[in-house]
Amino acid sequence: MNKDITLSYLDTRGQIAPGELEEKIKASAGVLAAAVAGEEQYKDCLGWHNVDDWAGSERLDFLMEQASRVRADADALVVIGIGGSNQASRAAVKALRPKNGPAILWAGNTISAREMADTLSELDGYKSIYIDCIAKNFETLEPGIAFRVLRQYLEKRYGEAEAARRIFATGTPGSTLHQLCRDHGYTFLTFPGPVGGRYSIGTDVGLFPMAVAGIDIKAMVQGMRDMRDRLFTEKAEDNLALKYACLRSLLQEKGYRLEMLAFFEPRLDYFAKWFIQLFAESEGKEGKGLYPVCASNSEDLHSIGQFIQQGSPILFETFVEIRARDASVVMPKETKADYFQYLDGKDFWDINDIARKATMEAHSKGGIPCLNLSVPALDEHTLGEMFYFFLFSCYLACKLTGVNPFDQPGVEAYKGYMFKNLGKPGVN
Repeated sequence: MNKDITLSYLDTRGQIAPGELEEKIKASAGVLAAAVAGEEQYKDCLGWHNVDDWAGSERLDFLMEQASRVRADADALVVIGIGGSNQASRAAVKALRPKNGPAILWAGNTISAREMADTLSELDGYKSIYIDCIAKNFETLEPGIAFRVLRQYLEKRYGEAEAARRIFATGTPGSTLHQLCRDHGYTFLTFPGPVGGRYSIGTDVGLFPMAVAGIDIKAMVQGMRDMRDRLFTEKAEDNLALKYACLRSLLQEKGYRLEMLAFFEPRLDYFAKWFIQLFAESEGKEGKGLYPVCASNSEDLHSIGQFIQQGSPILFETFVEIRARDASVVMPKETKADYFQYLDGKDFWDINDIARKATMEAHSKGGIPCLNLSVPALDEHTLGEMFYFFLFSCYLACKLTGVNPFDQPGVEAYKGYMFKNLGKPGVN
């Protein structure tokens, strides 16, 4: 079986003319070469470029050692973070569903009083709790206030000395979070300065919570490394990421405004949220960019399916196909007349795959351009490949769009008003 990730394009109405994609790829070869070389203007943001910079063998051994300490004692780990600080690890835990590890809870990604109250109530049901606060510069409100509440919760339950042993914090060396760890004896993990939050999968940020959950982070990193090597050596005309970026660019030029990541495995729900943040925050600036959305099928076919099929022609779809069968539930025969006898003996896996193919066919014939990203399996190695593929593709896509892939100036706009109204010192 082919173990490579592949990309195909289905366009029954010819939105992209014959030869147009090939010409776009040829014209964009210089963009690929510059991205592979690592551009000087982005040198402070490319720490993710070489996987081994922050996920070499020694670092992985250290993270696994720390994770083993937690796994040996914990019933639950609370990961405190928002946006790029928790999206990748949450995506991996949801997709891979590791067993026999502590429960992983998520906090610091909302300011809702109800959510925090419910989290504290849920924690009362666990005997041994650890927390990991992830905050690059410890200036973002959501993780900051969640960390205060949760570390005080631990101190009340275990005492300050024992609570300190249970607290991890992941931040930039020299930050106020780093100083807090020094002052109170918390275990400090590194959020690398030259890696932005949404690009931080292959660092302590994403890998430590995954390791605590029981995910094989060495296989994950190897997948990232293998995809990097592939994308950095493939010629422009064969390059998977450049082909994807060019397809997106051409469709945007033709008036499409939304890209829908569509999949038939609910395990990819949080991977889709990671994808949405990556592209929205990287590409959506200067009045440019595709708006990323997702469809978790077949459920969403019964909610937004009508719009996709016959609504405003503003979107194209990128389907994710998983080739390897990793579960089997066969429809049993039934003597009662429930009118589904035509499915007797058929496997849920096959029914789901037929639904995916039928959806692509129907949407394509309805005029929607459809990309199909076919992956060999849903495991640590392949997920690592998928993470790196989208990271590098996003870099290329932003270059084609003409925006900085690594800043997010619009995100800061609301914070000024919020901090002013909250009375933060120095904010006018």
